[in-house]
Amino acid sequence: MSRYNGEQVLVVPRSAFEQVGAFNGVRLNAQEYLAAFFSNGVAHYMDRDAAEQNPAFKQIIAYAIFCHNGKVLAYARTAKGGETRLHDKWSLGIGGHINPIDGLADNPDTYLAGVEREIREEIAFSGTASQQIYAIINDDTNEVGSVHLGIVHRFELDSDEVCPLEKKLANLKFCTLDELAGPLYDKLETWSAICVDALKNE
Repeated sequence: MSRYNGEQVLVVPRSAFEQVGAFNGVRLNAQEYLAAFFSNGVAHYMDRDAAEQNPAFKQIIAYAIFCHNGKVLAYARTAKGGETRLHDKWSLGIGGHINPIDGLADNPDTYLAGVEREIREEIAFSGTASQQIYAIINDDTNEVGSVHLGIVHRFELDSDEVCPLEKKLANLKFCTLDELAGPLYDKLETWSAICVDALKNE
């Protein structure tokens, strides 16, 4: 029986990632990668159970970070989350996989619909928000990162009224970059640590 109950997730071949330019860490030119992935049928859906075991493919993960007055939203991942390898880690990322419910695999609007759906499922916030596609993250140094590719969306909120909608998000709060780069840094999941480093270097 499939661990993920037959879930289909959006993937791109690692070769497509390498063609644009493979790296470990963060790149701020995410649009270049997205343009390559969502053309000529490169992106497609794949059984998640198979994708989790096959580093020849990268699962596309929407990874939204939320900022307000210089602080960044963070939370602790609980055992309620589906990815056991990330339990008890602190994270900045709201989001997840893109699924067939979001639309056709090779349509960029499908990806954006998936981003919006994932955010609506996980948090609710008041006021208005501006958004930019901030970066792309890759980390092939561990088994989670080797089969995922993160697209970082940066939201600037005009209110700090944010509440979690899922039990997997514990201790949701806005933190200063000094807090995230200091006491919490060693507790951050890898992608969040990479985001903190990028934000600190602005």
